[in-house]
Amino acid sequence: MTYPAATGDLPPVAGPVPHLSQERSAIIDLEAIRHNVRRLAEAASPARVMAVVKADAYGHGAVPVARAALQAGAHWLGVAHISEALALRAAGIDAPLLAWLHTPDSNFGAAVAAGVDIGCSGWELERIVAAAREQERPARVHLKVDTGLGRNGATVDTWDRLVGEAMEYQDQGLLRVVGIFSHLAVADEPERPETDEQLAAFRAVLAIAEDAGVDPEVRHLANTPAALSRPDTHFDLVRVGLGIYGLSPFAGQTSAELGLRPAMTLRTVVSHCKDVPAGQGVSYGFNYHTSGASTLGLIPLGYADGIPRVATGGPVLVEGVTYPVVGRIAMDQMVIDLGPRHVTEGGHSVLGAEALLFGNGEDGGPTADDWARAAGTINYEIVTRISPRVPRTFINETPVP
Repeated sequence: MTYPAATGDLPPVAGPVPHLSQERSAIIDLEAIRHNVRRLAEAASPARVMAVVKADAYGHGAVPVARAALQAGAHWLGVAHISEALALRAAGIDAPLLAWLHTPDSNFGAAVAAGVDIGCSGWELERIVAAAREQERPARVHLKVDTGLGRNGATVDTWDRLVGEAMEYQDQGLLRVVGIFSHLAVADEPERPETDEQLAAFRAVLAIAEDAGVDPEVRHLANTPAALSRPDTHFDLVRVGLGIYGLSPFAGQTSAELGLRPAMTLRTVVSHCKDVPAGQGVSYGFNYHTSGASTLGLIPLGYADGIPRVATGGPVLVEGVTYPVVGRIAMDQMVIDLGPRHVTEGGHSVLGAEALLFGNGEDGGPTADDWARAAGTINYEIVTRISPRVPRTFINETPVP
């Protein structure tokens, strides 16, 4: 099924649309998603799995990915914003669902009405309680503590006050403290001691909460790298994001080595070929010139499609050969140097041939990790930034019960 935009919850394009008929597409393998969830659930057992589908499921399509993750055994879903949670509820997804990043303008009332769990770092508590009163329904709250990351969450010094206030409201029937959680800073670097320090801090605040009478359904700390490498951080629930998309969080281990399968394939077709002489400048700034007579191939994806502008050298696979992008990547297009193919003199043309930017890496093909290295960034960013202008095509869907 092909959707015209990245949200994944729009009506499908009428009629069958094989992915190869698309000028450009991001193909999402939902069986890979299911495989990865099962793999992570096995690693985390007996803890349960929260599949993190924020940011449109890291660019993979929140609704189809959420459904696939639940089919494979995820018990919870996680998003950053309440608006993301409400979109999942509107699609008919009724699984436990947590949203944790808010502003004073966040729609807490809608979250309470929709049965969305709300992360609370402290300042949100009064707004959450007001929403519960308005909706005449107790809010479901996960109290968040900052154990060292320095972002969201109550400080350790203010934790006992937050717990005390939350329990007062729970006694009044205005909320239920469903969970207690924090987030790890360096679990993707297993040798660093800060994870041990954060774990010790988390255990300490759990003890404070227990002494105050909190009996949470779930305590959660581990992200994907901790789910795979630190069983002592698993508690009742692990929040896995990157791993369910089949990407490795570790610099020294590949997806395959972790038993994960990348779910997104980004491809297009070669849109133009032309022979050029030696010394031909390529793209803005003329940062590249051909070293000899050559054929240039135009790839119709650019930074408006989410390809990092700085990722010159990123790999493109055409007819079994991988070519690096040359010259600057533009808004809508980039260029590969095909070598001395002499198209205009009757040589073989690759016009219209499939151009693969990244996929699952089988048979040595390019991966999101390769593009991350070219751009000086991380694989998370490569897949998440693929823009809505690139249609998502979902394969290996299963019927919704």
